[in-house]
Amino acid sequence: MSVSLRELLAHGDSPVRLQAAMTAGTNPAKEQIVVLVERCRIEEDFYVRDMLTWALVRHDTATVLDRLRPELASSIPQARSQALHTLSKIADPSTRGWITRDHLHDADDEVARAAWRAKAGLVLLAELMDDAHDGESGELLGELLAELGRDGFEVKRSLSRAIIELGEMVVAPLERLRSHPDPEIGAHAAATLQLYADPESSFALR
Repeated sequence: MSVSLRELLAHGDSPVRLQAAMTAGTNPAKEQIVVLVERCRIEEDFYVRDMLTWALVRHDTATVLDRLRPELASSIPQARSQALHTLSKIADPSTRGWITRDHLHDADDEVARAAWRAKAGLVLLAELMDDAHDGESGELLGELLAELGRDGFEVKRSLSRAIIELGEMVVAPLERLRSHPDPEIGAHAAATLQLYADPESSFALR
């Protein structure tokens, strides 16, 4: 009797789960989508989670998006973060409105980081396709700047990288925020400006 995808993805050894996800992506089948999305909620291994996302991207986009959208409102933080990450990889700018202010300011760092990356990338893509709304990137910038100073080095770096994706418009407000009375915000703004000037530089909080 053959072992099901659900059983393989629940295996105790991560290499087995990784191979199962890879096989599912190599041989897409509509009935696999629910199983893959469900596993995204609870998978502990980073590499397996990344392979789950790759597998989903290989499936029918419309069907995957239909299944992902409810995950964005899940009470499980990992379900939200993985759905956001997968949206960023599918890169359909019509889904950018699914990423809300609640996601951008989520108390869970991984959800917020995934939301920042996904929203910035999708808004930029919409602009490149001449499909962005007036003021959309400016509104997003305001939401991202409100997160400056958030705790955690990796969190700060993720936010800065999302901010600089929005281009030259970020410079003036960041310059103003360098002198913010909260030193955490000021230092984060300065580090973001340095990253904008040289995206290959190390992220240094001074």
